[in-house]
Amino acid sequence: MAVFAQLSDIHLDGGERAEARVAAVMAYLGGLARPVDAVLVTGDIADHGLPEEYHRAAELLKHSSPVLTCPGNHDVRAAFREVLLDAPPEDGPINSAHEVGGTLFAMCDSTIPGSGAGFLDDETLSWLDSVLASGEGPAFVAFHHPPVEVGVPAVDRIRQSGEDRLAAVLARHPRVVALLCGHVHTGASTTFAGLPLRVAPGVVSGSLLPAEPGGDRDWPDGGPIEYDRPPSLLLHVLHEDGRLTSHVRSVPL
Repeated sequence: MAVFAQLSDIHLDGGERAEARVAAVMAYLGGLARPVDAVLVTGDIADHGLPEEYHRAAELLKHSSPVLTCPGNHDVRAAFREVLLDAPPEDGPINSAHEVGGTLFAMCDSTIPGSGAGFLDDETLSWLDSVLASGEGPAFVAFHHPPVEVGVPAVDRIRQSGEDRLAAVLARHPRVVALLCGHVHTGASTTFAGLPLRVAPGVVSGSLLPAEPGGDRDWPDGGPIEYDRPPSLLLHVLHEDGRLTSHVRSVPL
């Protein structure tokens, strides 16, 4: 049995509020009786994409297990790559594959520079097809933007498009257990291409459904946002029979 954590949308902006919430989540993970096998951070690590925000992320996200990241629409590829990955500050897609305890994690870049929306370009899909073909063990595909509507209109307007191309790649690789994403700022579970799609809650804030009080407002800037909700994350359990169970955990401040 493998256990790994997924957090998303930490939006470090140089302020104390976001940093305190990230620190609380990492302290929670550090206090577990059994360390998680990996920590996945599915995008929007920095709020403005500034180098100093990534330097602070590198400090706050330290863990004894591997910390795997992919960018979100608030991230800037060059600064992300230079500070977090110690790589040349190039502007191409940031894709990385990691083998942890026999499980593959394909961390994909679904960002479109200068846009809030998402898209997996041809380079990324070709890379994903290749890494999924490289072995036979269980695999997870992670990115920031969900490739389907999730019922939050402000997010659905800037979800991942071109999803039929992704579905075609996934159909060739039955080793994929599930898809993991963020972007929505609320924990959710749905399906895509016949696979589980797990959406991590936001660390920095939560989002409201239209049916919830205050959730029916049409906010062009990505709302409605709930700032009083405690920081939350997902704990994923990969069972020996290949099943995935995902638990939502809120962390008191």
